[in-house]
Amino acid sequence: MNHPLMRRLGLSGRRYPAALWYLTVCLIASLLFVIFQGGKLATMLLGSVTVLSIYLVLGNWSGIKRTLGERALGSCEEAAETQLDAGQPLEVRIRLQIPGIWPIPYVVVRDRLLRQNGEEIGFEGSLVPDWKRRGEWTYSTPPLRRGFYRFGTTECVTEDIFGFFQHKGRLQLQQQVVVYPQTVMIKEWLQFHQMIKGLQHHSTTTRAQRETTQINGVREYIYGDRISRIHWNATAKTGTWKSKEFERESLPKTIVLLDRTAAAYRDAAEFELAVSTAASLLRYGSSRQLALGLLSVGRELAFFEPKVGHKHLKETMNHLVGVEADGHRSLLQIIRDRTRDIPSGSFFVIISPQKGAAVLQAMNYLNQHQINPCHFWIHSAEGEALREDWLKAVRARGYLGYEVDELAELSSILGGAKRYA
Repeated sequence: MNHPLMRRLGLSGRRYPAALWYLTVCLIASLLFVIFQGGKLATMLLGSVTVLSIYLVLGNWSGIKRTLGERALGSCEEAAETQLDAGQPLEVRIRLQIPGIWPIPYVVVRDRLLRQNGEEIGFEGSLVPDWKRRGEWTYSTPPLRRGFYRFGTTECVTEDIFGFFQHKGRLQLQQQVVVYPQTVMIKEWLQFHQMIKGLQHHSTTTRAQRETTQINGVREYIYGDRISRIHWNATAKTGTWKSKEFERESLPKTIVLLDRTAAAYRDAAEFELAVSTAASLLRYGSSRQLALGLLSVGRELAFFEPKVGHKHLKETMNHLVGVEADGHRSLLQIIRDRTRDIPSGSFFVIISPQKGAAVLQAMNYLNQHQINPCHFWIHSAEGEALREDWLKAVRARGYLGYEVDELAELSSILGGAKRYA
């Protein structure tokens, strides 16, 4: 079936649908009926089949293969990348413009959302084009998990009014979706600030870093500022009250270790809780101008030195978007390999579902190198007796730690409830 006429019609090199062969057989049979039988009935039958055949064949040039379209995500009309938090759905709008004049009764639209690990979510809907051959289809995704997503090929399908032939068009509307880990707002990390100011400090909270005597700039006057803080030269030049801005004391650096050991987690939900806990701590540190770093060791190693600033937060959060529980190294081995990068006096946070000797060895090793350890124990279910035994073991060594079984409770836990230390 590689006749020049077929190539000219664009029909060569294809597997033709069965309906085309049936239609061809009907047309040939009608023609033979006219030749051998003749009469009005045969002529009318041939005319009907011919008109029907022309309509069905011309549907191949309905314009669906040259469909133009655009996709809008949420409130972003033309953004190449959309960002949202885990657990949120995404609203998608697809607008189509079909060229040509051949009538199209309806269009079935199929869209695909692909996750970084190969998972695919399919969506299907239909629309009826208006007289300008335009249409819009809106759908909403289910709540999305953390990760990087991209949209695959969008497929547009239409049929003739008899449903004999199906014609398809494909659109490449490349867009990225980044789903960040779910986080909670931490109001105050009480024990962290108490540790910074000393074990004998008895204030309930430390809301700001102490200031040095080194002037760092000028700021607007705040009602209640002491007279000694007023910057008289700046006040005279601007005509408004100005106060001196002093540099703040540098706080101990903090490293957050996310345990990515595959065998340590019971299920995916437990690992997501660990990732969300790490993300919440990093957001808290950024909001309080605390230098927090991230150590994440799985199939690949990632270490972000403790820094302050929005750029550093974005880098660490982007890393947490794509992490998986794919590691196999022990906590002690990971810490030993990175000890040279952790200065003495630092605060080291271990976020892990592990308990027992493996965690105690890692915390003892940190303590021997004058690094303050802290354990965020992640778990989804645990017997009360086993829980009490583990809490007593940690408490007996004077280490700071927290029990995290629900992300929503993290803020109250860090405020002083449900802690073990």
